[in-house]
Amino acid sequence: MVVPAAHAADHADPAPRWLSAITFAPDHAFASPPAPGSLEEKLDLDRLRALIAASSPERIAQADWDGEHKEPAIFDKALGKDIATLPHTLALANLVQDEVERVVAAAKHHFRRARPFMVDPALPHCGKGEQALKAYPSGHSAFAWSVAWTLAQLAPDRAAALMAKAQDYTLSREICGVHFATDVEAAHGMATAAAQALLSDPRLAPMVAAARAEWPAH
Repeated sequence: MVVPAAHAADHADPAPRWLSAITFAPDHAFASPPAPGSLEEKLDLDRLRALIAASSPERIAQADWDGEHKEPAIFDKALGKDIATLPHTLALANLVQDEVERVVAAAKHHFRRARPFMVDPALPHCGKGEQALKAYPSGHSAFAWSVAWTLAQLAPDRAAALMAKAQDYTLSREICGVHFATDVEAAHGMATAAAQALLSDPRLAPMVAAARAEWPAH
């Protein structure tokens, strides 16, 4: 059985352990973000201003809560089970999360995009975003889409609920004013591709099989 590592932030060397470092290199896995001062950046900001203005206090509070909870357990309701009771499924989800975080860490360092509230200091935000050039891509969004995709392959009857949860969770990053829509979308594409690559990796086949065995109806 493969034992997943701690998350990438805990590593001195965040290079991927399982994913191809070439395929998932920043200039292969991502398009460049909108340039500062560009029309595309303006459209990103216009969307954020409208979205935040239209969000209720309850939805903003939820977005703040989501930002503090970056773990597979956020999918318990969508999954219909407590993932903590499924050790092999949880181990697989953790491994996927760790690998995706490694790709994101390299991309953030490569692209060095300012967060929305740094571009527009008047933009309301949840108050916890780092004053650092780490907007692109969104790490929370990459986590959500990769884990949702992984769980959906194990429990396909829960796929719609899992994807809906991932979509709502990633929208929280915009409502919190810490990511642009383009940060979120860049994470979506990479995360889905990364999760599928990991699930298809023959080196991880025993781990995937053990997770699947916890879902005998599928």
